[in-house]
This record gives sequence, structure tokens and C-alpha cells, in this order.
Amino acid sequence: MKTLENFGIKEASEVDEKRENANINGDTAMGLMLKYGSTLSKAYTTSYCLDKAFGDAHDFGEIHIHDMDFYPMGTTTCLQINLDQLFKDGFNTGHGFLRQPKSIGSYASLAAIAIQSNQNDQHGGQAIPLFDYYLSKGTLCSFKKNYIQMLQDFQDFTSTYSEEEIQAITNDIQALEDIQKVDNTDKFYEKVFAKTEKETYQAMEGLIHNLNTMHSRAGAQVPFSSINFGTCTTESGRMVSRNLLLAMESGLGNHETPIFPILIFKVKEGNNFNEGDINYDLFKLAIRCSSKRMFPNFAFIDAPFNKQYYKEGIPETEIAYMGCRTRVIANTACPEDEVVVGRGNLSFTSINLPRLGIKHGLGKKDIDGFYKELDEKLELVKKQLLERFAVQCQKKVKNFPFLMAQGNWKGSEKLGLEDTLEEVLKQGTLTIGFIGLAECLSALVGEHHGQNEKSQELGLEIVKHMREKCDEFSKETGLNFSLIATPAEGLSGRFVKIDQEMFGNIPEVTDKEYYTNSFHIPVGYDINIKKKLQLEAPYHEYTNGGHISYVEVDGDVANNLEAFEKIVRMMRETNIGNGAINHPLDRDPVCGYNGIINDECPLCHRQEEEIPFERIRRITGYLVGTLDRFNNAKLAEVRDRVKHGKN
Repeated sequence: MKTLENFGIKEASEVDEKRENANINGDTAMGLMLKYGSTLSKAYTTSYCLDKAFGDAHDFGEIHIHDMDFYPMGTTTCLQINLDQLFKDGFNTGHGFLRQPKSIGSYASLAAIAIQSNQNDQHGGQAIPLFDYYLSKGTLCSFKKNYIQMLQDFQDFTSTYSEEEIQAITNDIQALEDIQKVDNTDKFYEKVFAKTEKETYQAMEGLIHNLNTMHSRAGAQVPFSSINFGTCTTESGRMVSRNLLLAMESGLGNHETPIFPILIFKVKEGNNFNEGDINYDLFKLAIRCSSKRMFPNFAFIDAPFNKQYYKEGIPETEIAYMGCRTRVIANTACPEDEVVVGRGNLSFTSINLPRLGIKHGLGKKDIDGFYKELDEKLELVKKQLLERFAVQCQKKVKNFPFLMAQGNWKGSEKLGLEDTLEEVLKQGTLTIGFIGLAECLSALVGEHHGQNEKSQELGLEIVKHMREKCDEFSKETGLNFSLIATPAEGLSGRFVKIDQEMFGNIPEVTDKEYYTNSFHIPVGYDINIKKKLQLEAPYHEYTNGGHISYVEVDGDVANNLEAFEKIVRMMRETNIGNGAINHPLDRDPVCGYNGIINDECPLCHRQEEEIPFERIRRITGYLVGTLDRFNNAKLAEVRDRVKHGKN
């Protein structure tokens, strides 16, 4: 109750727990209400839902059960939403039926509504895996409508055509399967194309504005949205991708950088990666946009562990990521359904690797003991995930009126409202995560994997071992167990705080306010871009539940598109699966200047006083528009981040 008292009487800047999630403003009424409910729900879960062994392991900081406040509700984490299926016959959000969209504006609006509606049935992020493919149908609808209207207008002014010619041209337009010119319309085709292009841009602009302003997630957050795109080669699909990037590049109303959606540009050789590829212009535009807005991130379909699932001509087999890094494609439960669409993560729990390193390292170098206890923790987490899975399976379709009742989760369209979910939930993943590989290695052998080649070998051995155990669990249970490189936000400080109380201040291990994310090289370690990518890339193969690698660059590189592109190409060459480039994004809200701001605005020359500068930084996978939303651990991490050199 003391914690709840602090929520009520102290501001978020004074209470770290109110800044656990930077997507929530802990000082608002709904943000505070959410925090009260979340805290009490966690207490209820620990007391009445969890096996005591799992609850104790969580409380002692051995493991971390993510989204524990949603445990009793049986919610799942995230989903790759199939807009084709949803839009085909229309859908119901609970307060009325929405018909099939007939224009790109309607397609974009309903896409935002779908994300918003599904968000309220899950506790994690919402993703669209094939955005350009899905919305290309909307651009084609608008194109045909504009074409026919322009034909009629042209005829009214010029009386050029006979009635038979008008009907023939109209029939040709209606029969089009993509944006292209039909015969005998040279004099007005360019106007039709330009009008459709403008409407598509406005639709993408509206989508981005909606996803940054609809505070519909648990009453206090905008939906945690991700959009995968970039490989559709039809002109209608290319128009969607092009204008999505242009709208993101332009920004919000005052040209602020959009926080959502997380844009993920899918890179594919023969499609968009090299000069001569049909979508190469989109890749170049993605580079330009990311250099200005930090989005899009880049997903590499040709990375071997992604390419193995890809089937030519079947877009559903193109890799797509969700939120900070989540990846779902392998399917032990249903091998015939190794696709991304309609699937997501069920839940995940992370292991405190530095704790194990401390207990079996610091001079002892008891590697056998380390693996023995690691296996015990992996087995414990497996059982905990299965316990939670059982809770989820007991829920019914009616408990998730949009996710399940509208057929969004794969297979749920075959169920009735009173049916339970055990069969369809097998399509999802049960995921084990880890944090602090760097600190674990420092404790075990004295140096982390950025400092020592032997440490890198051990790090890969540890993560490979965890992946192999997950594969064993999949075979044993027939369910989809996977390993994720944990996107730790609140967790980054929680584990180290507990370990500091237990073991004190250990140099290079517990001497900071946070543990390093997953397998990442420590943010304060001086290393060049190529070396960092070379060291982190092999871990992507083992973390089949999700991964991402970042490089930090200064403003000079961000404004050098050639250098920026070189980094993205380096990611591809090193077999990164999912990568992004961080660089400073500052804005003066007084004069509107966008760029790097130190102590003084370069445009109006004011200094940071009553009205602070906006300093957008990436926290785990999404952007945050103000550093005062960061929790203490993440603030410390941002302070420690160094730029990765070019050489």
C-alpha cells in the first residue's frame, strides 16, 4: 500500500515505478489509474495465480515474468494482423459493423482502427506484416474511381468520345489489376495518377497522426504499433510504401518526429537492395527517412535464418517483426503454417544471466556449475510459461471480441463465442528471454564479448545452449518455444538493483544502474560500427523469438546518406536479421528547429530554460519524445551511450 500511496502523492519524476513504461504519462489521471490497477493485479497474480516457486523466483530476481499484471486476464502479447482477411467482408469493433473499405483513405483509417481495437485484447504490440500488399488494394480502388471520374469530366468538357468508347474505356479501367494507363486516355492519365498519389499521401499522413494521437491502449497509451513494408512491386503497392515514407519524413503537425508506428522496411536482394531492383528507389527513400526520423528500422529477408522460411511468390513467408523485436515464423505445432500472418507471441519470461555469472564466476570460473543452474532456470521458466499457457487456453473467444471473435488470430475464425482457445493458441510462441550477457561474461571470465575473443566464444556457446533447450522444449511439448533477446525497459534496472543489494558493487557487473540489453555490447564500450555488427550478428541466428542490433552515430553521419546506407549494407553483409541506427533527434518547440541541439538552439539561439528542448531517443525499440519519461535505469543508459566509430 505504501507504493500506491507514493503513486498518489508524488510526481512521476520522483517515483521510478511511474516511469516503468515510457509510453505512459504517469502524471495523468488515466496513467495513474493504470498504475494502480497494474500494481494491484501483480500482487493478486503473485498471491493467487502463480505457483509459489515461480513467484519466488520472480520476486528474488532470478527470472522476470513480463506483463505479470495481465496474467489473470489470459491475454496474449502481440499479433501480426491480417488486414486482407479483416477487410474482405468488413468487421465489427463491438459497437457497429464496418463495411469493406473502398478507397485508400478508408483503408488507412480502418487499419488504424484495427490496430486500436486489437490492442485492447492484448498486452503487447500490434503489427501489420504486409502493409504495402494489403493497402495496395485501397490505392487501386481510389485510382479506378479517380480514373472514371476524370474520364467523365474530360468528356463533359470536350465531348471527345462516343458512348461506346466511354463504355469500353470504363470497362478497361474496371478490369485493371494494378495502376496503369488504359488506351485512349493519354490527355488526362497523369492527372489521375497525381490525384491518387496525393490521396495516398494524405491517407498515410492520417494513419500516422491517428497512431500518435489515439490514446486508446489501457486508457493512457497510444497503441504500440509496427508496420512492415517495402517489398510489394505493384505500382499500387509501391505508391503505398513511397507515401508512407514521405509522410513519416514530413512528421506530425509541427513537423515533430512521430513516435509510432515503428516502421520496418523489409530488405530483399532482387527486390529493393541493389541498383536495378524495381523497389531500389524505395530503399533509397527509406535510408533518407531513417536518417531524419530514426524510422524505418531494417529487416533482412536474406539473412540465412530468415531466408530459410521464404517461399518465392508467397509474401506471408517474408520475415516481419513486431514492436521492439519480436519474431514469429517457425511452427512446431503446425508445420504447414510457417507464416507470419495471424500469429504472435503468447508470453515471455526472462532469465537474469548476470546473477548466474556472479554465483559461478568472480574467480571461481565454475562453468559446469553455471550451465547446471542455467538449465534449472530454463526448466523453471518452461514450466511457468506452460502454467500461463493453461490460463490462456481456458479463456473463451468471447473474452477477446476483436482478436478472436473477428478471426484475427490464426484459426480463430473457425471457433464459436463459447469455445476455448487451446487449439488456436498453439499457433503462438512461448518465449524465454535473457538480459545482461555482457555482465554475465564479465563476472564469469573477467571480460565481456566486446573485449575478448574467448568471451565472445563463450557468449555464443551460452546463447546457443539456451536456444537448443528451447528447441528441446518444442519437441517435448509440441508447442512453439523460442528464445528472445529481451527488450528490457523496466527490467534493465530491476535485476541490477536486487543484485546490488545481494552482492554489492562489482566492477563491470553491478556498478551501473542497469544491465545491458540481451546480447548487446555494453552501450558505453568504445567500438567501431563494423566490429559491433560482426560481434552481435551471430546471436541473431540463435534468438529465433526476436532480436535487433543498434549502432549509435553522430549527427554528421545521420546527414550523410552515403555513410548511412553503408551501415545498412554492413548489416546485410554481417547477417543481421533486424537492425536500426540511432542518432540524435532534437527539436526546439519554440521556433520549430529540427536537428542537433546542444546548449543553444542553432536557429533562434535561445537556451534551454523554462521551455525544454525535445530530445527524442530510442528506449528499447520505440522512440520517446521526452527524456523525462525514461526510468532511472534507462536515463543512466542513455547518458552512458557512446557513438560507434566508423573505423
